[in-house]
Amino acid sequence: MTRKSPSSGGARVAAAKGLPFSKNPMLALQLPVWRSRLVLFILFAAFAALAARALWLQGITTAFLQKQGESRYARTLELPATRGKITDRNGLVLASSMPVKAIWAVPEDVLKAPREQITALAGLLEMSEADVRKKLDSDHSFVYLKRQVELDVADKIAKLGIDGIEARKEYKRFYPQGEVMAHVVGFTSSDDVGQDGMELAQQATLVGTLGSRRVIKDRLGHIVEDIEAVREPHDGKDLVLSIDSKIQYIAFSQLKEAVEKYKAKAGAVVALDVKTGEVLALANWPSYNPNDRRLLSGAQLRNRVMTDTFEPGSTMKPFAVALALDSNRVTPATTFQTAPGAMVIGDRTIHDAHSKGLLSVAQVIQHSSNIGTAKIALQMPAREMWEMFTKVGFGQPPKFGFPGSVAGRVRPYKSWRPIEQATMSYGQGISVSLIQLARAYMVFARDGDIIPLSFQKVGEAPVGQRVISSRTAQEMREMLEMVVSPEGTAPKAQVPGYRIGGKTGTAYKVAGGKYDTHRYIGSFVGMAPMSNPRIIIAVMIDEPGGVLHFGGDIAAPTFAAVAANALRALNVPPDSTVTNIIIPTESGEVM
Repeated sequence: MTRKSPSSGGARVAAAKGLPFSKNPMLALQLPVWRSRLVLFILFAAFAALAARALWLQGITTAFLQKQGESRYARTLELPATRGKITDRNGLVLASSMPVKAIWAVPEDVLKAPREQITALAGLLEMSEADVRKKLDSDHSFVYLKRQVELDVADKIAKLGIDGIEARKEYKRFYPQGEVMAHVVGFTSSDDVGQDGMELAQQATLVGTLGSRRVIKDRLGHIVEDIEAVREPHDGKDLVLSIDSKIQYIAFSQLKEAVEKYKAKAGAVVALDVKTGEVLALANWPSYNPNDRRLLSGAQLRNRVMTDTFEPGSTMKPFAVALALDSNRVTPATTFQTAPGAMVIGDRTIHDAHSKGLLSVAQVIQHSSNIGTAKIALQMPAREMWEMFTKVGFGQPPKFGFPGSVAGRVRPYKSWRPIEQATMSYGQGISVSLIQLARAYMVFARDGDIIPLSFQKVGEAPVGQRVISSRTAQEMREMLEMVVSPEGTAPKAQVPGYRIGGKTGTAYKVAGGKYDTHRYIGSFVGMAPMSNPRIIIAVMIDEPGGVLHFGGDIAAPTFAAVAANALRALNVPPDSTVTNIIIPTESGEVM
């Protein structure tokens, strides 16, 4: 006989009596009243917190949600400003900006494209397919494939229809004069930031101010609505340089020819306007093409006029002589014995290239006598010579407004020994840049005062600072004119129709703290016309490799070629009816 459990029997009894299931005795649980009330309170509090949060976000502080929403569809587009043009003093454009495109990509989308499209993209970008894929193999959501792409190429890329490839408007700098103006104008980076020359010096003026606009984009990155202009772009200001393109081309071409002719390592030329202090030309060789800098080297980039210092040699002699004249210690006719061509100072001996015997002060300059100059210099206190050097700018930080300008080196006079004072008077133991040397000669061309230099066109001539008397300057011009006579050291500097004056310099280069007697720098600084000087031209030829190495043989002819054309370009009337024309022979001698 099978037993039935009491529970199952009770359930059947309850069902038999017609009671609902919820009244089943098995479901009767004895729970505390506080427990149910606690659960109800917690649920109510949770709903209240959610309602308060919703009210806070949607009714009181809406900025957060709006910002989050806008971040998903609103974008701020940068509106590029056009960089200002650079022109020469006559309005010829030296640097301008052309519209181009920057090609960028969303790597995740682009990698989904067929290989044929990637190959075509690489060809248009002038890149290998491997290089393109390497750029796309990135964790970033945005990568540049190539900057400054020409507009026609960018249009062809757009026609490929590759998802994830976009283009951004930007500008590329173009330099019509190429390597001729490279060291004056400089160049910019792909971000339109000046890197050298006047592009760097005047970056703040040229760059302008970027603008921006708020737009709405869809999920594919297409602009569907233009919201507002946040800031309008303001183009950069144009820059007018002091450079004269005609004179610059003359200087560049003649310098290049000289460096190649004399098998030199390098060379530099600078031309100054005596009246205004404007830099009319600045040329270096080797140079580079700023429109194509793929193979740019350090030697090409060096602006030797501004950044290279060298011992100026005999081009320093006029300053020691001018100081002695100005202090009435000598006159142009005062004589000094330079025989036998050697002079002992302390434990050192200085020499002349050729013994000339008894020379007047004027002849000391004409024949470039080291001994004569040293004897003149040793008559004066070291402090006065040091002050003379600093007044004309040697050893002083340049204020040309040009990047990379160097101060050169002039040691404090208190440490000078007699031999050092003597050698510095003829350009050894002191270092200068070519532009410092050219500017210093203004004291002779401008009747004794000196003015600042400017790479921008000047409206009014600046006020000069007096260094020597006008009488001394006049006497020095007469001596410098004797240098280019047939009896002087620079007859090859003569220019038909014009009276010329100047001074040659030849110095050993310093290597490892010692003079290298096989490496030279030949230089010449001259002015014209001597009746009323208008221009100063300084030439430096670095390490000539041929037979000729003296400044009068390699730098003076370059000066003559530049000066002859520059004077005509400036419409300077001739001031000489008869000129002794010097014809150089193949050996370098003159006839």
